[in-house]
Amino acid sequence: MRRVVILGSTGSIGMQALSVIRADPARFEVVGLAAGTNADAVAAQAAEFGVEHTALGAAEAEQLVRDVEADVVLNGITGSVGLGPTLAALQAGRTLALANKESLIVGGELVTQAAAPEQMVPVDSEHSAIAQALRAGAKAEVRRLVLTASGGPFRGRDAASLADVTPAEALAHPTWKMGRVVTTNSATLVNKGLEVIEAHLLFDVPYDRIEVVVHPQSVVHSMVEFADGSTIAQASPPDMRLPISLGLDWPHRIAGAGHPLDWTRATAWTFEPLDEEAFPAVALAKRVGQAGGTYPAVYNAANEQAVDAFHAGRLPFPGIVDTIARVVDAHEAPAELSLQTLAEAEQWARVEADRLISAG
Repeated sequence: MRRVVILGSTGSIGMQALSVIRADPARFEVVGLAAGTNADAVAAQAAEFGVEHTALGAAEAEQLVRDVEADVVLNGITGSVGLGPTLAALQAGRTLALANKESLIVGGELVTQAAAPEQMVPVDSEHSAIAQALRAGAKAEVRRLVLTASGGPFRGRDAASLADVTPAEALAHPTWKMGRVVTTNSATLVNKGLEVIEAHLLFDVPYDRIEVVVHPQSVVHSMVEFADGSTIAQASPPDMRLPISLGLDWPHRIAGAGHPLDWTRATAWTFEPLDEEAFPAVALAKRVGQAGGTYPAVYNAANEQAVDAFHAGRLPFPGIVDTIARVVDAHEAPAELSLQTLAEAEQWARVEADRLISAG
């Protein structure tokens, strides 16, 4: 039986993880729960699963991870505040099931240096797909990683047509039900840019060998192309319980965690090149990732401020990525990467983004 701590237990990832555990109680024991501010919901979850150790807020979650004996920590916290709990889990020797991509992207080498081989297991559907496909060959045989993107609600639109889109339209994702920030990031493709950086850090593949392809059906979750020309793809209906279940008990598969594809029905999968003129966030993310250091933290923090401004009616939709690019261009990275310099860079990026947005 694997002892599990769930961070972000009242969010989408956390609740789906609990549904996986609820369906297989002989396999898992929940020993810790943490959320942001929803004390009543955490208390109800703790009562259902018999959990003694709970926490509210990122700082308490970090301490919970250090104090509670566990085999795996699922980090489903949203945002870079998840960095402390991510480092705590790695330093404590827990397997880290990582749904909080921002902590890896922002922390960069601080996280990768803290992680033992195979200690981090990706929970994002795209990176879980890559992890599964990589088992088909040796690392030296990998030619490139191919991340799939649904294209979001504005797939097929040109750059000029995006000037007047509304927050409601940006939140109308055709495939996934997610929170406001992640759904908006999927509409701008900032989320895919973050996932490119995440793929580089997880799998140590150069940025020039990581590609993005638009796949609106969201059935093929990502692919690995090998040196002999073979491409191994992981396909399943859109359901986060499958990658969550793998994260909780990697590399073992949990029967019934997700639903299989129905091969008795006619279907079609399509793939399209990414329009980088209309959606420049991925190319910008590659540049940011190659720069390394505090640049990914600046990219992420500027985006969060810009998304807030967009939903408040203070910034047009294309202004989100434009603001990120301007903040990144203005950034001067410190000589050393540390938790302190990361925090300072993030704070600077938020202030700079707000200044640019206010200036118009």
